[in-house]
Amino acid sequence: MSKVLNVEIEVEEDKVRRIAQEPANSFGLFSKEFAKRHGLHLLGTTSTWFLLDIAFYSQNLFQKDIFSAINWIPPAATMNAIHEVFQIAKAQTLIALCSTVPGYWFTVALIDHLGRFFIQMMGFFFMTVFMFAIAIPYHHWTLKPNRIGFVVMYSLTFFFANFGPNATTFVVPAEIFPARLRSTCHGISAAAGKAGAIIGAFGFLYAAQSTDPKKTDAGYPPGIGVKWSLIVLGVINFIGMLFTLLVPESRGKSLEELSGENADENGGEQQAASPRTAPV
Repeated sequence: MSKVLNVEIEVEEDKVRRIAQEPANSFGLFSKEFAKRHGLHLLGTTSTWFLLDIAFYSQNLFQKDIFSAINWIPPAATMNAIHEVFQIAKAQTLIALCSTVPGYWFTVALIDHLGRFFIQMMGFFFMTVFMFAIAIPYHHWTLKPNRIGFVVMYSLTFFFANFGPNATTFVVPAEIFPARLRSTCHGISAAAGKAGAIIGAFGFLYAAQSTDPKKTDAGYPPGIGVKWSLIVLGVINFIGMLFTLLVPESRGKSLEELSGENADENGGEQQAASPRTAPV
């Protein structure tokens, strides 16, 4: 650190040893003290990552099914394998270049100005809005003159996923927990996200099947259709917005301040992070 920062840093081994031995900094993951300080935070990071991945992976993995449903790309039965891959890749590349990649760069540029909480709340909010805007008048978007409008709305859900919870859900758990538990809590949050991805992938595959048994893919039972599947994803995004209220704002705060470590140092002058989650 001294070499990188080009400053003199004094080694304080005694201070580090004393802090590490303080009871306030020795509680475990399954202790009452952790539940009191960070229980709601862990619930917030796990639930938001879980809910995001249900919606995000459902949209991502089955873009071709959605594009076929609105007739943006031809039905698979009318194309050979190479032509189908080309059409799907072209559509997905357009979505990525116009929404997914710019969304990440907006997050990189603004995360320390707007804050993690604001970006995540805004992302979930607009994902909900645009998902309902696609799903409720779904028949309108399937008409040929309205396909471009559908693609624009659909792209905006990906833009606000990446300029939103798809970036912040893996940033926040790395900042708000005590150092010795940080990687564990981040791993728990990430595992919840992967569970959501599995549910989203398999759930949407079955749910998006047509309600007409004659129109389902071979080997699949009738589902609720693409329209109602998108409505469900909109509801999931809205629930994610509610759980974001449990996630604290970490912008401009040190890791020790956020985690409440060293709270008893200097006669209690340094206090643990406030349990309030929404920024003032």
